[in-house]
Amino acid sequence: MENYYQKDIECASSDQIKKWQDERLVAQVKHVWDNVPYYKKMMEDAGITPEDIKGRDDLCRLPFITKADLRENYPDKLVAVPLKDCVRIQSTSGTTGKRVVAYYTQEDIDLWEDCCARALVAAGATDEDVVQVSYGYGLFTGGPGLNGGSHKVGSLTVPTSSGNTERQIMFINDLKATVLCCTPSYAAYLGESMKEKGQGPEDISLKAGIFGAEAWSEEMRRDIEKTLGIKAYDIYGLTELSGPGVAFECSEQTGLHINEDHFIAEVIDPDTGEPLPDGEKGELVFTSITKKAFPLIRYRTRDICVLSREKCSCGRTHVKMTKPLGRTDDMLIIRGVNVFPSQIETVLLKLGYQANYQIIVDRVNNADTLDVHVEMTPEIFTDNLGEITNRQKELMEALRSMLGIKADVTLVAPKSIIRSEGKAVRVIDNRKI
Repeated sequence: MENYYQKDIECASSDQIKKWQDERLVAQVKHVWDNVPYYKKMMEDAGITPEDIKGRDDLCRLPFITKADLRENYPDKLVAVPLKDCVRIQSTSGTTGKRVVAYYTQEDIDLWEDCCARALVAAGATDEDVVQVSYGYGLFTGGPGLNGGSHKVGSLTVPTSSGNTERQIMFINDLKATVLCCTPSYAAYLGESMKEKGQGPEDISLKAGIFGAEAWSEEMRRDIEKTLGIKAYDIYGLTELSGPGVAFECSEQTGLHINEDHFIAEVIDPDTGEPLPDGEKGELVFTSITKKAFPLIRYRTRDICVLSREKCSCGRTHVKMTKPLGRTDDMLIIRGVNVFPSQIETVLLKLGYQANYQIIVDRVNNADTLDVHVEMTPEIFTDNLGEITNRQKELMEALRSMLGIKADVTLVAPKSIIRSEGKAVRVIDNRKI
């Protein structure tokens, strides 16, 4: 039996969904035109006024917004309500250290938590469950989003945040947690740690997991399910749009249902920007139609995916997206954190190194590793081990400060990183995702 958090919305007819989207898009376009000068100018430059937008069929007439626009308007030039009406920010790293700061009114938070509640209920959560939220809290959206969603469902919420594995296992065992929310790599690590303690699936109280914020394979899903004795569900979101809960898996697990009453999804040709029909692979673009504080119109996610409107056995009628099949930019997601090679480059140049480096990403014991090999310039080349160790430490600290996660640094001799005839091979990703 499939469960729903808001059945009338989740199983609405396609006509009803279109009606909501048309009305809300028209209102949202007027909202940003009236309150965000940057949007007004973009629309004027495109020769459009709010009166030209009658519904979602006119969406393709509106200009795109990109991460570069967010950087240009940092921190609050895209906010569409008075700051006194905002009650929270969440944030994620940007390409060169300029963070993306998303603002929320109380209503924005309520709607976001509803989206997360839908994901939890689709995974089988009820008010009788114990939901352990082991995503990071703070600026990261994972913890706060699922925490709020769990409250909406009425589940007992255990806000453990990430890390401290011993304590995580203690709470799972002592509080009989039934739903686990965290990154897939951390779920796999928890499963291995419990196995080492002699706990098999039959000894673990968990029944379901909601795992997102990083890419994971079907093979990894099966491993997690086997070790923890659960059904593992995917969840998708972006801080720019609100956070996790933009889309979520149901029990059929043939894609993630997008919450179409809050977001209009398009797939475009990444080169031409032309919309593509359902079933075609392209770049995912989102328009938030209910968010008041930080509404994004036609935001280019850089994620590659396919949309499908095939009937779903779960009864939900909202369009489904595949898991992201890749990126149109060079962003990496490492331990749930967005990492751009350009951020690493910024740190190297600031500390006097040339931008010849290589990033090696791997997954060891189900945890992502990040290694950066940096070429020394002839001027700073030395074979003094003490000096090399100190420089590596300095670079590791600077990278941790920029990225928010640990990177191991190895300084190598000048000209030892292979030069490429074409585009430099900056990133070697050995994870099987």
